[in-house]
Amino acid sequence: MTKREYKIVGVMSGTSLDGIDLAYITFNLDTTWKFKIECCNTISYSEEWLHILKHLVTTSSEELQQIDMRYTAHVAEVINTFITENNIQDVDAICTHGHTALHQPENGLTYQIGNLKELATLTKHKVVCDFRVQDVALGGQGAPLVPIGDQLLFSEYDYCLNLGGFANVSYLENHKRIAYDICPANIVLNKYANKLGLPYDDKGEIAKSGVFIDHLETQLRDLPFYKQSSPKSLGLEWVETEILPKLEASKHKEADILRTFTEHIANEIAASFKTEAKVLVTGGGAYNDYLMSRINAKKVLKLKIPSKELIEFKEALIFGFLGVLKMRDEVNCLASVTGAKQDHSSGKIYLP
Repeated sequence: MTKREYKIVGVMSGTSLDGIDLAYITFNLDTTWKFKIECCNTISYSEEWLHILKHLVTTSSEELQQIDMRYTAHVAEVINTFITENNIQDVDAICTHGHTALHQPENGLTYQIGNLKELATLTKHKVVCDFRVQDVALGGQGAPLVPIGDQLLFSEYDYCLNLGGFANVSYLENHKRIAYDICPANIVLNKYANKLGLPYDDKGEIAKSGVFIDHLETQLRDLPFYKQSSPKSLGLEWVETEILPKLEASKHKEADILRTFTEHIANEIAASFKTEAKVLVTGGGAYNDYLMSRINAKKVLKLKIPSKELIEFKEALIFGFLGVLKMRDEVNCLASVTGAKQDHSSGKIYLP
């Protein structure tokens, strides 16, 4: 008989560099999938790891492999501590995204560090990981991967919006799941808050105090990416070549750039949704009250801000779910979302 209950540790590290998210989840399959987050935590990165992760795109191939080994050991230590501190006894698998070092699907390349086989050895648990590589090999974007979770776990919403390093959306259209990256979000906002000595712009208060720079937002809006149809995805490299040079060249104060870029995010998000739609909002950007107000100022939407656990750990939850689907040899990656040749069951399984 096929197993119907799974105890999973889901692990996620995103481009906003908030830290390593860990969630211990019970998944149950009756007529539909249900879940319960038993416990969760975010482990912040040290200054050393923040520096390393911020500069991955300029790292040589040889250096990257060395960093991958170190990062895998670091993640293993974080996971082991999480399991011990929460007295977790029953683990079917650790399911982890890793941390994106390179993402250039147009060149057939995507690389997430922290997905080495050593992770299973160091944690002494089955590991399911490296979910993006197979999709890129099948001609897909390798992202976003969360939509299968949106479809099977959050079907009551018209749209699922994640506001992490990037803003991405997932929704059902003509019986197909559609998803794509909308625009950069916290990856840019946090950078300019950092320039002011802050980890992030709390509730968007600094952006709210700034002056909107119309011509700068026009430059951003005219970028070719925004005219592309889905599937499409973004990476740090695109932000560093297309976004940051424009912001830096404007020579404006940080508060004004934060105001302008917040307006840019709101414009792109509002344009992606139908009026009066029911939208589940997760990711750190859900706490940005000013951004939320600007989205609603552009279009009337029913924005649902869920529990703190779901806001902060939805991606860890869903990568845990991707691992469950992989272990069941069921589809966890949708061609309608990524543009791959076919739906498939992606990821690697490592035994300790």
